[in-house]
Amino acid sequence: MKIAVVGTGYVGLVTGAGFSDFGHEVTCVDIDPKRVATLKAGDVPFYEPGLHDLIKRSTRIDRLKFTTNINEAVAGSEIVFIAVGTPSDEDGSADLKYVVEAAKQIGSALTGFTVVVTKSTVPVGTADKVKAAVASTTKHAFAVASNPEFLKEGAAVEDFLKPARVIIGADDPRAIDVLRKLYSTVLRTSDRVQVMDIKSAELTKYASNAMLATRISFMNELARLCDVVGADIESVRKGMGSDPRIGNKFLFAGCGFGGSCFPKDLRALRHIGMENDIPLTVVDAVERANDRQKKVLGDRLLAHFGGKLEGKKIAIWGLAFKPETDDIRESPALTLLDQLRTAGATVTGYDPEAMANVKASVGDKIELTKDAYAAAAGADAVVLVTEWNELRNPDFGKLKSSMRTPVLLDGRNQWSAQEARAAGFTYYGIGRPNPA
Repeated sequence: MKIAVVGTGYVGLVTGAGFSDFGHEVTCVDIDPKRVATLKAGDVPFYEPGLHDLIKRSTRIDRLKFTTNINEAVAGSEIVFIAVGTPSDEDGSADLKYVVEAAKQIGSALTGFTVVVTKSTVPVGTADKVKAAVASTTKHAFAVASNPEFLKEGAAVEDFLKPARVIIGADDPRAIDVLRKLYSTVLRTSDRVQVMDIKSAELTKYASNAMLATRISFMNELARLCDVVGADIESVRKGMGSDPRIGNKFLFAGCGFGGSCFPKDLRALRHIGMENDIPLTVVDAVERANDRQKKVLGDRLLAHFGGKLEGKKIAIWGLAFKPETDDIRESPALTLLDQLRTAGATVTGYDPEAMANVKASVGDKIELTKDAYAAAAGADAVVLVTEWNELRNPDFGKLKSSMRTPVLLDGRNQWSAQEARAAGFTYYGIGRPNPA
């Protein structure tokens, strides 16, 4: 099939590269000439495991192309995916200007019947806006569908190649047939396609992310309670997770979530509720809990050092919002950095992939180092924020010998409290008991 993908961010690029890997002819289009030039040169503008190899494989045989010319990309395509950004507006709603503009340009480029598919995360009712936008610039027949993405940054390629489910929202039988045919090349061993009305498909994406965020914030609130009553959140987690009605996914307490999806989608879902006079109080509580949790590490440091951090050096291990990505959007590490700087501390940091983005975002507010131990040299505390594999099993002896004060804050409960304390550290976890 001939496919066009409008937008080459995480979703668009993984979608385009993924479908091309399954034998389809894909053209990805973006308005940014620098990004397109980067992709044509064989480079990927962000870090995502496996994506570079996927793109290289398909571009080598001319099955995946990149262009700034939307007419070139859309002409003759059977399917056009809209995968542009939907940033948060000031009121928390999703800004659809890029989606609507893309739809208008797609309409003007159509050469025959085409299925126009919204891949971006959009509010309920967006399909009607897309349909109107396309219709305003074309006389060709077309159908509109919703096909929300469920890609985790850091595992997006794997999620695309082996999806747990594929949601198709459509009311036109032709669109359903075309999308089923497309995904039959991906889902070779079992049919995991779920067809529903468009509005339900649009809401499913928000509902899924909100549920995952709810589990995280709930565990973080329980961890705060554990700190007060002396319970261990890790024991609570294991006890809860063994109940098959609950399961063990997304039950890890930590220092809060960030990224481009959960925070933005929570705000958008809450706004959808407000627009329809349905207060989503659980969603609101999840967001407030996460805002509090992002400050828990800074608050713990201030408490440990008597409320004063002037003259202290703090090392942050992990700056991306999660492992296996260089994305720092709404990362808890940036919240911690602001707290530490405000309190007068000097901050060093290390991350395997995200340091260039941190440098571009905060400049000299943090000293970035070549490795984790260089960041910890002379530090009064080391704080683990992002649980990269290489940071999960430190040499406590080596670490202690290089630090000025042996204090560890484990923001992801990755380290052994017993080993850290046996090595002479004062250790703080999230919701873990601290011996007197």
